[in-house]
Amino acid sequence: MIKNSLFFRLVSTHKILFISILMSVTPFFTYSQHDQFDSKIDSLLRIMTPEEKAGQLSLFTNDLNPTGDFIQDHYIQLIEKGLAGGIFNAHGAKYTRKLQEIAVTKSRLGIPLLFAFDVIHGHHTIFPIPLAEAASWDLNAIERSARIAAIESSATGLHWVFAPMCDISRDPRWGRVMEGAGEDTYLASLIAASRVKGFQGDGFADADAVAACVKHFAAYGAPQAGREYHTVDMSELTLHEVYLPPYKAAIDAGALTVMSGFNELNGVPATANPYLLQKILRDEWKFDGFVVSDFTSVMELMYHGVAADTAQATILALEAGTDMDMQASFYLQSIPYLLKNKLLDPKVLDESVRKVLQLKFQLGLFDDPYRFCSESHEKEIVLKDEFLEASLDMAKKSMVLLKNDGNLLPLSKDVKKIALIGPLANSKQDMIGGWSAAGNPNEAESLLDGLKKAIQSEKLMYAAGCKVNDDDSSGFKEAVELAAKADVVVLALGEPAWMTGEATSRTNLDLPGVQNELAKAIFKTGKPVVVVLFNGRPLTINWLNDNIPAILEAWFPGTKAGTAITDVLFGDYNPSGKLPMTFPKSVGQIPVHYNMKNTGRPYDGFTNTTSRYTDSPNEPLFCFGHGLSYTSFEYSEITLDKNVMNDNETINCSVNVKNTGKYEGEEIVQLYIRDKVASITRPVKELKGFQKINLKPGASKTVTFKIEKSLLAFYNYDLQYDTEAGEFEIMVGTSSDMVKTITIKLLK
Repeated sequence: MIKNSLFFRLVSTHKILFISILMSVTPFFTYSQHDQFDSKIDSLLRIMTPEEKAGQLSLFTNDLNPTGDFIQDHYIQLIEKGLAGGIFNAHGAKYTRKLQEIAVTKSRLGIPLLFAFDVIHGHHTIFPIPLAEAASWDLNAIERSARIAAIESSATGLHWVFAPMCDISRDPRWGRVMEGAGEDTYLASLIAASRVKGFQGDGFADADAVAACVKHFAAYGAPQAGREYHTVDMSELTLHEVYLPPYKAAIDAGALTVMSGFNELNGVPATANPYLLQKILRDEWKFDGFVVSDFTSVMELMYHGVAADTAQATILALEAGTDMDMQASFYLQSIPYLLKNKLLDPKVLDESVRKVLQLKFQLGLFDDPYRFCSESHEKEIVLKDEFLEASLDMAKKSMVLLKNDGNLLPLSKDVKKIALIGPLANSKQDMIGGWSAAGNPNEAESLLDGLKKAIQSEKLMYAAGCKVNDDDSSGFKEAVELAAKADVVVLALGEPAWMTGEATSRTNLDLPGVQNELAKAIFKTGKPVVVVLFNGRPLTINWLNDNIPAILEAWFPGTKAGTAITDVLFGDYNPSGKLPMTFPKSVGQIPVHYNMKNTGRPYDGFTNTTSRYTDSPNEPLFCFGHGLSYTSFEYSEITLDKNVMNDNETINCSVNVKNTGKYEGEEIVQLYIRDKVASITRPVKELKGFQKINLKPGASKTVTFKIEKSLLAFYNYDLQYDTEAGEFEIMVGTSSDMVKTITIKLLK
């Protein structure tokens, strides 16, 4: 045990009180061992001052520089006084050890700090953005991505990551869709659980796991008009059926912390919402970790108009269930005053402090505050070859072939001349996307880098053509001249990374700048064109879809972007990704998602007085679940082992899938269900299962789904989750709009 640790220091001044604690410390703990720390925490709470308790509930930022190793003197002073429970945006084994030494050796009680960071899609080794990973529909690969992020994070002194984001969003105007898993509740719930398992691993015994933080609770992904931080207002039915399940899946997977949202929900800000934080999270879901506010969201209760001052904001948030105050410092300022004036129940305060201390015990920080701070281990772990290989694999699995007319892709490596054109063709920074943690763009590969490795230099020509987001078309001439000399053109278009993420809402989802005009100029050369699209959200790319024969959705693929894209372009990897979010034809269609309601006047294709637009089709540009392959798959009709079931029975639903093309390929077989008649209206279809299969040319496989009660249940008007007797359409296919259908009946 470290001699300057909490217990050694306390024993010297509180021997009788702490001798039993010292003798009973167990070295390292898993996150399922909760009760064993209670007596230790009780003893600690008895000797803490109100200021020290408030300090444990206060989280402060390191300065936001790339190396994460600078902090203001004011925060150092708070650490020395024991008035900081944790620091975020600080990373690096040497630096976090330096700060931890201050907390452990200079504060009165020596309580160690928590170190946290937004590790969203990798730490040093950057994986594709989460929306891209969701397009893989590969839960094992997604869990592996989070596992590697945790291994790297913990090796650099971190204990806690602000992920996964579990916010369902049906509005691509909202920039943070890049952080989530898209529009579908079922898929997002599975992904949320996989990420939590990856981050937290098998526990903290080997110091290679981090505490996950489920965010942003709740319904933050549904701001009005897609505008960041805007009001969220929805029915209880929609909240329970669409938005809450991914958070619950993450909690059920063992997530140790939760972050409240910036948003209000039905008139009450999430950070001060006892219905969310107490009734649902703690009472119904039995969550026993702690809740941290988002950045200054306790302070923002005043701007919301529910708190008049610092003290009122503090008591509203704390009593609602927000245990830790991120960056506002309201708890630190107000808790001693509230206690002194008997405005805050000390039991409420102690319960929140207990939860924070609980995590520090679980991490083993009271036994060894520096167990995550080994510089030699950090050097061994960061950017390991196997991590880079996993990033490459994930990037390839995440790509979605949106269009491939005439089988233009894959390209032949025997092609004589390729013109690589576009403002994102030689960008390393954009390849790692937003929220790229400690990722170094200099370690990343651009598409140009990838092509240079794949083909001989004399075959490759490059011109940017334009910048990503301005009106300068002076580079068009060079780009067109190169295109005219080429056998095929690869156009690298899309959004810059800074245009997606937090505070990046858009009202126009077209390609920014003059990129569309560049594409039109290249198209006029008559040369075959492949568009590689880089973006963190669905875009309105109607002209590209109408005119360009091949479009590959690459998202922001991460550190190994160049190699991954090149492998796909040349057929070394056959793309298998499927869209986790619908691409609209226009912003006017939003929200547009596959699982909408039928309405009382569904559009029939010709009647005016039905649910339709006068200036646009109802259908989106690309639907949820869409994604092509270099090969082709043929689906048989659905077969059932029976077509009637009771609640306690199951039906086996099968299709035969055959690879009818000339390439080996993977297919994601998707199961959708529709409740035809119910006590409340139901969506036209809902994803309820999927299987990923690999087939060689000519091979076939029978894919079977088990239809059971849980797949047919829904929340009724009284928010009771159950089934109702009736007929259900069972749909199986390659995307949400290309399915085979059969009907079954449920008896009660």
